[in-house]
Amino acid sequence: MKKISLTVLCLCMAHFSFAQGKFLKKLFSNEKDTTRKSSYMPIPVFGYAQETGFEFGLGSIYSFYVDKADTNNRSSNFFGAASYSTKKTYNVTFRGEAWTKRNEFHFIGETRFKNMPFNFYGIGNNTSHVDEDKLVQRMLKLQFDAEKAFAKNTYTGVSIGFENYRFKDSEPGGIYATGNGMHDKDGGSVVFIGVSQSYDTRNSNNYPTKGFFGRISYQYAPDLFGGENFTGSQIKVNVRNFWSLAPKVVLGVQALYHTIQSKNTSFYLLPQLGNDEIMRGYYGGRYRDENLFATQAELRYRFMERLGVVVFGGTGKVFANDDFDLKNFKPNYGIGGRYFFDPAKGLSVRIDYGVGEKRPNEKRQSGFYISFAESF
Repeated sequence: MKKISLTVLCLCMAHFSFAQGKFLKKLFSNEKDTTRKSSYMPIPVFGYAQETGFEFGLGSIYSFYVDKADTNNRSSNFFGAASYSTKKTYNVTFRGEAWTKRNEFHFIGETRFKNMPFNFYGIGNNTSHVDEDKLVQRMLKLQFDAEKAFAKNTYTGVSIGFENYRFKDSEPGGIYATGNGMHDKDGGSVVFIGVSQSYDTRNSNNYPTKGFFGRISYQYAPDLFGGENFTGSQIKVNVRNFWSLAPKVVLGVQALYHTIQSKNTSFYLLPQLGNDEIMRGYYGGRYRDENLFATQAELRYRFMERLGVVVFGGTGKVFANDDFDLKNFKPNYGIGGRYFFDPAKGLSVRIDYGVGEKRPNEKRQSGFYISFAESF
């Protein structure tokens, strides 16, 4: 009986070692699956951003092609996760992007609930670290966009969204309580309805190596909730272009403009400079105002099917409606690494370290990020 048990144990260990070896071989394989089959990956969620700290949880990614025979059909991707961070952030997210046959229709959806502490510094492009005020934010966001191709590479769309915010001041007496020009401090609700127009010639929606993408959207928030709740409009312009400089080297550039217009704009809806996608290195919300303009360039070197590195740099600023000039643009630059868990579709996990400006009597601003998909 002992010999049988020992034999079974040895066989199990051998099977485990073999399976582990196959897993590691696949993990770093330089081969790319060209069958265009769907992929499903349950994953532990592990991320980091300076706003939330280290984030842990469970999630899954499902990616597929609606039309496998059409090599121009873009991949549809769905991601869901629930997580908790070292800064006591609760985050439940579901987002999806779907492309129909011939890429005729494009649907984008997002549902997010977040409860998180964050630092508030006031409004404007020159806030000070000494004014740091600790708040707790609870946010619920629902967003849905639908676009249709009415001409080649040209998409016209409609959108609807709902956002609800609540705030608690953890340090009464700070700039959050005493600052001027702030509206709706306790939070509120808003519904946006809008239209969009885009032009897209990229050869991939996940990891483009050539092509142009441009999108402009207009959204209006009617007076549905009364009181200090936001009523007004916002415009977003997003332009990107990609060039293949060599078989494994891609240059991408992006410019982003976001403006929000109202007699009394709720402070939490003001465009914010800095996140894990653009102006990396700046704490999200350190600078916020009625307008945001930012631009960046990223040089990507994918030296293996599953591994790549990037260098990036950019500049940007926030400003009030009557206060735009060419001064006080903030710099950012950094490096990053990429692991492509689905090389054929270009789906990746990225690690970036970004550096920003050094203001007088402050440490140089910087940020470390772990997240899914390319920054743009």
